[in-house]
Order: sequence, then C-alpha cells, then structure tokens
Amino acid sequence: MKSRIIGAIAAVLLAIVGTVLLVQYVSSAEQRALAGTETQTVLVVRDGLTIPEGTVAENLVDFVSEEEVPTKVVPTDAITNLNEVAGQVTSVELVSGEQVIGTRFVDPAELEDENTVEVPEGMQELTILLEPQRVVGGQLEPGDTVGVFISLAPEVGVELPVTHLTLHKVLITSIQGLAEPTEETNAPSSNPLPQGSVLVTLARTAPDAEKIIYGQEFGTIWLSKEPAGAIEDGTRPVTKDEIYE
Repeated sequence: MKSRIIGAIAAVLLAIVGTVLLVQYVSSAEQRALAGTETQTVLVVRDGLTIPEGTVAENLVDFVSEEEVPTKVVPTDAITNLNEVAGQVTSVELVSGEQVIGTRFVDPAELEDENTVEVPEGMQELTILLEPQRVVGGQLEPGDTVGVFISLAPEVGVELPVTHLTLHKVLITSIQGLAEPTEETNAPSSNPLPQGSVLVTLARTAPDAEKIIYGQEFGTIWLSKEPAGAIEDGTRPVTKDEIYE
C-alpha cells in the first residue's frame, strides 16, 4: 500500500518537474530565437481576450500586456504606453494577440458621429422587427431612406387583403442584427446575409408613426430602398383585382 502511495507521489512530482522544465525550455527557446535580433517592447492584446469597439483607452490596462517582438514586425504607429491614446476609444474590435496601434483609436465624438444619424426636428423614432427579406436582404444602413409597404388582411369576409406603399422616403436612424462585412474582398457576393430578424429604427412624424405601428401590430410591413431620386407616382392600394391591371 505504501509503495503505491509513494509511486503516486513520485509520478505527481515528476509531472510537475517536467512541466517546469518544459516552460523553461520554451522560454529559453524564445530567448535564443531573439538573440542577436533587435527587439522592441509593444502592447499586445492578452491571449483569449477581445476588446470591443468603443472601449476607452484607460480601460485597457487589464486587457493588454507588454511583449518583446522583433523591431522589423513593429508598425510605425505601435503603442508602447496607453497614455499615448488617453481620452480616445477603440474604433474597431481588437482581437487576441493583436498589437495595439494608434490608428485603432479615435476621438469618442468621431465614433459617435459615424454610428449616429441625426433625427430631423419634429420627428420621433420607432423600432420595428422584420425578417431579412423584408429589409432588402439586409442591404440597408443608417441614413438610407425607405418606402414602407403595409399589407392588411380583411376584417370581414367580403373584403380583400390589401397592400399599399403607404409612406415614402422614411429615414433609417439605426439598424441592428446585420452581419459585419468582411474586409478581405470587395466582391458583391461577399455581402453577408442577416442570420435572423432585423431591428430597424425609423424617424417619422407622429401621424406616420401611428400608421407604421398599426401595420406592425395588425398587418405586415415590407421595406424598399427608396433613395431621394426614386419616383413616387402611380401607387395605390392593391388587392388581387388590381394585380393584372
């Protein structure tokens, strides 16, 4: 029995010693690899962590660490101290192992301006939840204007379902639920498709807001991309009787 316990303890000790030796070997291997190479201390995002867009520079202390890397792989705008970007925020998400560079930071007001569309005076905002095919396949962004189609089912048996392009040039102030486009290619086919429903925030006058909410509550809504030059003439409420006119 004692021999088994002694054997188990010895195995544990050997495992610990082996781990320590392996760590020392890896560390010395890194030092040997850098021997004779000019190095520079940079800030790197810690392993397993990501830094969200809009994070204040002063809050990055626990997310980054100093590392020695060959000077030849250090960007000219690499940051060695967070004081260099004090008061700024990250303009994009920073990922694990990424060197922290100055061009990834902007003034907070600049980032806010990029993501915000000013609501025209006298209008109010409202948000509706729609499926991707109802928002031009997701090819919409804040600042676009859209047409709002509202379809209503009949309330009594003799009436017909009706669809009408009810509102024109409605401003989108925010849209959520779209996948981020990749930066690897500019090909049209690379545009990502939404994976679920999309939240679209619109700015409109109070009477028009009532119509949109009614359509969302008691009917269905479809959006079209309707730029400033789109022609509005010729629309009317459509039932099956008008389809083939």
